Amino acid sequence: MLDIHFVQNNPDRITKDAKSKGVSISLETICNTYDSWKKARQELETLQNQRKTLAKQSSSGSSQEQIKQAREIKQAIQSLQETIRKLHEDWTSTLKAVPNIIAPDVPLGPTDAYNEILKEIGTRPTFAFEPKDHMDVMQNLDIIDFDSATKTTGTKFYFLKNEAVLLELALIRYAIDVALKHNFTLFQTPDLAKSDTVDSLGYSPRSDSPDIYLIENEDLCLIGTAEITLGGYLADMIYKHDDLPIRMVGISHCFRKEAGAAGKYSRGLYRVHQFSKVELFSCVDTNASDDELEHIRTIEEEIFSGLGIPFRVVSVCSGDLGAPAYKKYDLEAWLPGKNKGTWGEITSTSNCLDFQSRRLNIRYRETTGTKKTIPHTLNGTAIATSRAMIALVENYQQQDGSIVIPEALRPYTGFSEISKK
Repeated sequence: MLDIHFVQNNPDRITKDAKSKGVSISLETICNTYDSWKKARQELETLQNQRKTLAKQSSSGSSQEQIKQAREIKQAIQSLQETIRKLHEDWTSTLKAVPNIIAPDVPLGPTDAYNEILKEIGTRPTFAFEPKDHMDVMQNLDIIDFDSATKTTGTKFYFLKNEAVLLELALIRYAIDVALKHNFTLFQTPDLAKSDTVDSLGYSPRSDSPDIYLIENEDLCLIGTAEITLGGYLADMIYKHDDLPIRMVGISHCFRKEAGAAGKYSRGLYRVHQFSKVELFSCVDTNASDDELEHIRTIEEEIFSGLGIPFRVVSVCSGDLGAPAYKKYDLEAWLPGKNKGTWGEITSTSNCLDFQSRRLNIRYRETTGTKKTIPHTLNGTAIATSRAMIALVENYQQQDGSIVIPEALRPYTGFSEISKK
């Protein structure tokens, strides 16, 4: 959520950036509501001062006129307090609808067709056979089962079986070890969060079409990313400047309702309702977030370069940015098994400036006694196991239907290939 004073002083930029993100807002309504709230608070202060003055005048005894006047002031204060509460609720809720501003170098455009490809890393494999997609390979090896999961849970859920279970655990541990090398603190987070925490991170659990699962009769949601719980961990805290940067890496299950949505490459593991993920989250000085975004991106690049998976780095366009993001990069892996080869998103990293930290009430002091400052937060995917597994299976498949395990994962798996029984 942007600061109201920034909104008031930058209406043209905010309107333009919101439009670029596909959001229609009325800044005039927000600012007018804020002004009404401020005016009502001033009126309340005046009434409270009148009550204090009247109390002093009647300290030696109150006349009927003074008693009547005191009663009227009390009723006016109560009425005004309710008005102030409603006005504050209205302007904060409408202010929350304003998305973050976008960085000057973000490519402008309504869809991912306008994303800017920055570089390609790794060599796309060549095959002496027609490569299969991950579903055909994994089902043939008896390491995944969607049909049984549909029977027990519903569509777009799955069972991992046999070596695939160890492969997922290996991906998680490998990503954790890379993050720990970069001095991230390790967390295993809850898979649920309160709805106000979810909302504070910029996800809308009670919107008309949420991607978030709500728990019936509870103020709880299943999280779509550990970004939510890691951000919530820092809520309402005041840090010393020396405490920054705070770098966290969290393991969690992730739950998303988007799986049924239309989109490219939705077959199999690419869009599912549940998966495991290792998430990076940073809270930094306001002058450090640009550099931290590049730092998180290089960690993501290190992870997938280490796996030998070819990928490209993409600067995400304005229309494809979520509400919290100021700037965002995606890593897209080469997936040779679909339509004779295509690119698919495997990670993303975003700089959210103070959009989340302001709503979470996170603050820091430069030195003892100085004014509190709101830090910047960033997030990035270390490993989303479902999509990482797609990329690994399709790039490392062999003509006999087996899968070679990348050398970086073999210390974790204990085997070098998965072959048919």
